[in-house]
Amino acid sequence: MDTSEWHKERKDIIMKYIIVLGDGMADYPIEELGNQTPLAYAKTPVMDQMAPVSEVGLAKMIPDGMKPGSDTANLAVIGYNPREYYTGRSPLEALSIGVPMKETDIALRCNLVTLSDEEEEYSKKRILDHSSSEISTEDAAILLDAVRKELENDSYKFYVGTSYRHLLIWDKGQVVDLAQPHDIPGRVIGEYLPQDEMLRMMMEKSYSILANHPINVERKKNGLNPANSCWFWGAGTRPSLTSFEEKTGKKGVMISAVDLLKGIAVGAGMKNIIVEGANGGLHTNYEGKAMAAVTALTEDGYDFAYIHVEAPDEMGHQGSVERKIQSIEYLDQRVIRIVKEEMEKRGEDFRMMVLPDHPTPIVVRTHVSDPVPYMLYDSTVSCSHQGLYTEEDAKKSGIFVPEGYKLIEHFLQV
Repeated sequence: MDTSEWHKERKDIIMKYIIVLGDGMADYPIEELGNQTPLAYAKTPVMDQMAPVSEVGLAKMIPDGMKPGSDTANLAVIGYNPREYYTGRSPLEALSIGVPMKETDIALRCNLVTLSDEEEEYSKKRILDHSSSEISTEDAAILLDAVRKELENDSYKFYVGTSYRHLLIWDKGQVVDLAQPHDIPGRVIGEYLPQDEMLRMMMEKSYSILANHPINVERKKNGLNPANSCWFWGAGTRPSLTSFEEKTGKKGVMISAVDLLKGIAVGAGMKNIIVEGANGGLHTNYEGKAMAAVTALTEDGYDFAYIHVEAPDEMGHQGSVERKIQSIEYLDQRVIRIVKEEMEKRGEDFRMMVLPDHPTPIVVRTHVSDPVPYMLYDSTVSCSHQGLYTEEDAKKSGIFVPEGYKLIEHFLQV
């Protein structure tokens, strides 16, 4: 890729670096949007202003043959080759929660999901919602405690995470292939249940524990989906990441509401900044995340900030065109605008890279492995891009990074 403007020696400049990650933001053209994607259709005046003077291109974050998950993709975005570093999603979340995994432990994600309740036989139920209406952590903790009292023993330990995302540690377990609940919305679950007899039994038993729990009775009265079953997936062994600062020479912070990203940060030796009101949903504290990054970079001595916003991915899983568009507009106005204006106001030189980790197209309601559009903005150098920041314009640029984990080296000039 011809991006020579980005490689000029400017030793007199102290540069700050920001990644704004709109999880699952990329999509396919949608007929009701005039065959535009949500990213192209959304009103994004700040990104529209930045794009013509930025580098816009495509990067392949999911290596061939690997599942298109936020785990592998975010590892790649932050500069870790998934083929080398990936040991499973749940072990990264275990790092965030603070679970001291042994070499013989297997970590599994334990989603609290919504299953249909009209079928008597568990295997004939359908999965209605992988997030149980984005259940609050407070409600989820009460439900998981009820499960723990019935099912926990020396071999299986439950740990509370965030919202619907929790953890099961299996002592002396096995890395088993398990279906991701967000991949099978509306489907009968029988063929997707674990082959392992104990895991399957615990999932089935969790339904009998949770279906009529007072929390779920109240949720249904309020028009919310009940969190009526555990769903295990994402099994893996304890990870080992090299230090981000050692790799890049940059001292970094992570700003995310999602345990997966917090776990990556712990493994990489980055500081996690907890923002009050950040919840991983559509109505998260966008402004708080933006200002936390600015403060870390301009007042606390950090060089690099990773702002992760989960909302576009959640809206893609829900199949909501309107809310996915809204999440992208929020990203533009309530994160990118604030970061850009505050960094300029404080007289800081900075680079900002905006991108998704993977697409989560509305039509399939799950992740796909397609390359993602990225936009690199430098406050000190103007590039020339003919177009806006969209999937189509990124493809037209002719810039393509086939090994996405190397993109950050280009961004940070390391």
